[in-house]
Amino acid sequence: MHKNCQRRKFHVGEIRNPLANSPSPTEIAPLLDEYAKHPPRPLTLSTLLSFGRPLTPESVLNSVGYVLSEVPRMFGWRVRALEELPFIVGMNPFIAKILAAHRRSFQLLATYPTVESLEDNVKFTTQLEALVQTHVNDIPIMAKGFQECSRYMTPEEISSFLDAAIRNRIAVRLLAEQHIALSRDLQDPDNRSKDHIGVVHMSCSPRDMIRMCGSFVSDLCEATLGASPEIIIDGQVDATFAYVPVHLEYILTEILKNAFRASVERHYKVHGSSSTHKIPPVRITIAPPPSPVPHPSVLSLRIRDEGGGVSPSNIPLIFSYSFTTAGPGNDEDELGGGPYAAQHVGGSAAIDHGPDGSGSSPGGSGNSPGLFGEIVGRGVQTGMGTIAGLGYGLPMSRLYAMYFGGSLDFLSLDGWDKGQPHRMRIFVSNLAYPFLDMLLEDIKSVPCGWEELR
Repeated sequence: MHKNCQRRKFHVGEIRNPLANSPSPTEIAPLLDEYAKHPPRPLTLSTLLSFGRPLTPESVLNSVGYVLSEVPRMFGWRVRALEELPFIVGMNPFIAKILAAHRRSFQLLATYPTVESLEDNVKFTTQLEALVQTHVNDIPIMAKGFQECSRYMTPEEISSFLDAAIRNRIAVRLLAEQHIALSRDLQDPDNRSKDHIGVVHMSCSPRDMIRMCGSFVSDLCEATLGASPEIIIDGQVDATFAYVPVHLEYILTEILKNAFRASVERHYKVHGSSSTHKIPPVRITIAPPPSPVPHPSVLSLRIRDEGGGVSPSNIPLIFSYSFTTAGPGNDEDELGGGPYAAQHVGGSAAIDHGPDGSGSSPGGSGNSPGLFGEIVGRGVQTGMGTIAGLGYGLPMSRLYAMYFGGSLDFLSLDGWDKGQPHRMRIFVSNLAYPFLDMLLEDIKSVPCGWEELR
């Protein structure tokens, strides 16, 4: 092992008595049986928007009903999935902690009394916010658990479980945060954003998101590696679309972390760290679909860097969990750091808690994590994130892109530049969204937004 390669510590706070204050399997078995009769309904943008257009007391109470119908079912299905893991995996303290938290949340929501008034909703929203905070670190805790149990399950089994768990988590967070945001907007209409319906930005600008994420990643890259490439944005730079900004933020941050580190390390390898040669830029092309096309429509982002490409043997593993070459002093990949080259630069999913396991997002205020605080925490102080190097950045980004029907793909192209062999890495993210006019028609025709747009 290289003398600089050291085993990195993963700190998630103390894991003691994970089943304390958690209902026993026997206690919640009848409830689980009831909620397991039908799987959770697919969650779409139309569902999220249906409760806020128009925003009325009745629509917010309808939102409560939907949350209390679907979220317990989502927790229930995850409880069953966790209970069905191999015994030795379920006994892992990190996995056991996740199971205990899911049982508590399931019982709380499955037995919650009917919310019949806005006053009742205020109390419910407060408890829902507390529940969201309870699960703020589920992903990194689960990541550590499966890292320790990797010998007891095949990579395919772990990947399948994590895909389902993260998709479920996305739905829970979206429903919870959407209801909380709509409730706040109804209570304080003067501070309501005109271009938002809850957590959905109706005119989300990819260019603005790229600039914001690029500035953040650039600071991290310079603090970690001493330099960063320029970002060039071209294509339909003024395009906007209806989307959940925090999903796009996570996708862009992870891809840019990857592209930046690969570009800088490849540049250092070819020209030396003291070279005056300019680091090749990262080019991002925005390409909205032609109009008119059937909905859902797709907005495409193409992110190109000259970080040295990826070896053919690693291409199939790009979006596999726990596949990473990130980490200080890793010289094994001759192509500029490998497919996860920027994973350790960021720390957008980092957690660093005290003994009680509590903490806040780097970008939050006080003890509040904000919307999806654990995956979009900001600030150079996150540095080498504690989940970084576990190989979750790109597979999670792909799940976020795919959630509403989009995709995330990777290409490594060989070519020639000025007579020299040249490799280019390309990420292509297709973000699916319904056309606004057709979306509003669907909202009017589907009061509860339960039917999935195809």
